[in-house]
Amino acid sequence: MAETVFTPSLEGMKHVKAENGVILTKPFLEVCKQILPVLDKFGAAMAIVKSDIGGNITRLENKYSSDPSKYEHLYSMVQEEVQNKTAKGSSSCTNGLLWLTRAMDFLVELFRNLLEHPDWAMSQACTDSYTKTLKKFHGWLASSSFTVAMKLAPNRDKFMEVISGTGDINADIEKFCTTFSPFLKENHDFLLYPLLFLQASVGLDDMKAS
Repeated sequence: MAETVFTPSLEGMKHVKAENGVILTKPFLEVCKQILPVLDKFGAAMAIVKSDIGGNITRLENKYSSDPSKYEHLYSMVQEEVQNKTAKGSSSCTNGLLWLTRAMDFLVELFRNLLEHPDWAMSQACTDSYTKTLKKFHGWLASSSFTVAMKLAPNRDKFMEVISGTGDINADIEKFCTTFSPFLKENHDFLLYPLLFLQASVGLDDMKAS
């Protein structure tokens, strides 16, 4: 069977939602983890992003593991923190889910750029994606660090060759972006808009970093 580095995540996305349409914690986090090997192919350019993603996945996984049945649904831990008024803490799972989702937004935009702009150098694709997603939430320090990291972006052609494997990489990138984006949008909508069962907005979708 022909495969690319996206094959595991594409398979995993089939199991992210329960029959009733609710996003499940473990399958969603597994898909995010399956993107990490792709970031390895970027080398030092994605070290910051990979570390951030890995840390937030671990935070959410630890919470899930403490009571798998209680936290089976991804938003259950957020609802609990909102009710306990701990959602806005820097070490909260709510904060972890927010930044994990933002990092995934960046990656989806990056992969989409690679697909839609074959003439762009990797550094341009990365910088454009960062500007459209993470930059507005980063302060000077984080933004400067990211700008420096992007200068270490690998050669585009070599990168595409490495991640292609034996499959159709362009088709898999398209599938990944198309299938994963709605999950991310659902996360943002949940974190931003009024929740009927809480009678309040989580109101964290505009939280910024230093």
